[in-house]
Amino acid sequence: MNSNETVIAQTIRAVLGQEYKGGMAVQSQVSRMTANITLDFAELLMKKVEEEAKRMGMKVVTAVADAHGNPVAVRCMDDAFIGSYDVALNKTYTSIAFKMSTEELGKLSQPGGPLYGIQHTNQGRIVIFGGGVPLKMGENIIGAFGVSGGSAEQDTYLAHFATDTFRQMTGQK
Repeated sequence: MNSNETVIAQTIRAVLGQEYKGGMAVQSQVSRMTANITLDFAELLMKKVEEEAKRMGMKVVTAVADAHGNPVAVRCMDDAFIGSYDVALNKTYTSIAFKMSTEELGKLSQPGGPLYGIQHTNQGRIVIFGGGVPLKMGENIIGAFGVSGGSAEQDTYLAHFATDTFRQMTGQK
C-alpha cells in the first residue's frame, strides 16, 4: 500500500470499525451497511398489501420510495380513488423526510403540539394522518411505504401490515 492508501485505510477502519484490506473496494463495505429497495421487491411488497386490502374490501393505491424519498413504484388497484395516488406517494415522502410514520407525525402536529402546522411546509407534500411508514433494515431507513384509499385507521392498519410483511421478507424480527 502506498502512503495515500494507508491513510485511507486508517480512516476507513476508524469510521467503520472494521478491517480494511488493501485493494478491497470500499463499496463492498458500504453495501453491507445500506440496502436498496429494488423494483421487484417493491412490487412484491405492494402486491401483498393489496391482497390484504382486497380481503378487507378496499381499493387502494400503494407506493414505495427509496431512502431519498424518490418513488420506486406506485400501484393503483382497479377503481381506487384518483386522489389517493398523490396521497400515497406523499406519505412515502413524509415518512422519509421526517424519519417517522405519518401517524406519529400526525400526533405531533395537532394544535398545541410541537409540530403544529408542519403539513403546510414542503410545497404541501406533508401528510399528517396514518398510512405512511419508513422501511428499516435494523436502524437504517432504506425506504418508505405509503397507502391511501381507506379511512385513516384502515390506511394505518395496512401500513403496519406492510411493515410486518417487509420485516418477514427481509428476515428481520
